[in-house]
Amino acid sequence: MNIDEVFLQSTAAIVREAGAIIEQIAEAGFETEYKERHDPVTTADHAANDYLKEHLLALLPEAGWLSEETRDNADRLDKEYVWIVDPIDGTKEFVQRVPQYAVSVALAKNGVAILGVVYNPANGECFTALQGAGAWLNDEVMKADHPSEQRLAVLGSRSEMKRGEFEPFLDVMDVAAVGSIAYKLALIAAGRANATFSLGPKNEWDIAAGVILVQAAGGRATDKAGTDFTFNQRDTLTNGIFAATAADYDRVLELIKGR
Repeated sequence: MNIDEVFLQSTAAIVREAGAIIEQIAEAGFETEYKERHDPVTTADHAANDYLKEHLLALLPEAGWLSEETRDNADRLDKEYVWIVDPIDGTKEFVQRVPQYAVSVALAKNGVAILGVVYNPANGECFTALQGAGAWLNDEVMKADHPSEQRLAVLGSRSEMKRGEFEPFLDVMDVAAVGSIAYKLALIAAGRANATFSLGPKNEWDIAAGVILVQAAGGRATDKAGTDFTFNQRDTLTNGIFAATAADYDRVLELIKGR
């Protein structure tokens, strides 16, 4: 299979349709259940997951599958390619009708994310990226480039801000609350801020698409220690996430390590 821009557009079309399904269910009404940590999951999550699994595996049948809303199958560990999917990243925001949630789809090859699509159906923003080719927002080229002022513009988790996790940094940065981590990473790729980070563990499906978006747009995305990601691991939890423009990466990483 040739993973090229045509393949990326086919993937994006599938993701956009999943987003349309989510919005249709939002208008019609949905049911919400809660997982072990009181994280919500809705009928929209499940419907989007079913649609994505059927159509993405049809697009690349030899790929493995890793999704937040599918029981994990270790067969994926032996696959060269694996789809890494969160049908709704930011379900809390979706339930509250805050337009900061997204469908997140990445394709990894031998542990490296090579293609990503993050789609915010509430705002109609579709962020796409392909390793070696570039990154786009609704078909316009995007760059992870934001003015580096004395005070950094940073996107933070609403819940982490409420817990005071950004307080040690507020003397050097202005932190804006944004829901989905996939959406935050996409916004960094689009040059909307200098950086985003989350120091707690994240699952691969939360971040894989956003990581390739940032990288393909010219920024840097690593774990909180500055280590590159290897995806499709047996343990899907990562050591946090940190993404920034190339110009701001070292500065923000030193702040994280120092505080």
